[in-house]
Amino acid sequence: MRLAARRRRAVFGTAVAVTAVLGLTGCGAPPWAQGGGQAPASASPTATMTTAPQPVRNDLSSGSTQRSLTAGSVAATVNYWSTLSMDRWTATALKPVNLSMETTVTPNDGQKVYLQRATMTAVPGNASQSFAALSPQSDQTDAPGYLVLSPYSYSQTFNVGEVPAEVTFVTLQFTFEFLVQTTPTSNEFAKQTASDSLTVAIAGGGDAGTGG
Repeated sequence: MRLAARRRRAVFGTAVAVTAVLGLTGCGAPPWAQGGGQAPASASPTATMTTAPQPVRNDLSSGSTQRSLTAGSVAATVNYWSTLSMDRWTATALKPVNLSMETTVTPNDGQKVYLQRATMTAVPGNASQSFAALSPQSDQTDAPGYLVLSPYSYSQTFNVGEVPAEVTFVTLQFTFEFLVQTTPTSNEFAKQTASDSLTVAIAGGGDAGTGG
């Protein structure tokens, strides 16, 4: 009797174990085991995009620059530079701008070329706005003017005064007015005008960098 009871209990226990295994199998794979058996990746952090400030253009970053200008029959070569180093071109400093010029004329029949007036106007600005222009500076002499036909040349220094603290550059606008003899012996002249502009960075202006 006791032996039979033990056999029944053993069979009953085996049946219960099989049922438990089948029950687990019927429930299916856990969520993290589906789709390749890998746990879902944690959400990646959102990337924050920052825009680096653009370097400020500086036409005098190398110390000087040369321009070729044309005004009718007159071709002018102009050199610009500053005796004040670029790191000292601050908003409050007096900033000198030097220039030298000589010209040729085509056709060259012996007539002379004179510079009657040279004008510089400085316009301060930054990436978002322009400020009121500083007072124009001019160099003018009695007619017909300064002889600038090569090998003769013209030199002058203008100055950029104080600008607002938020300014990061100044645009220097130049106008050159020439008088050209109509013939080598004539007292009559033709007027020709050439324009040019430079951008020069202000050191430390608006905490902006400088570029060439």
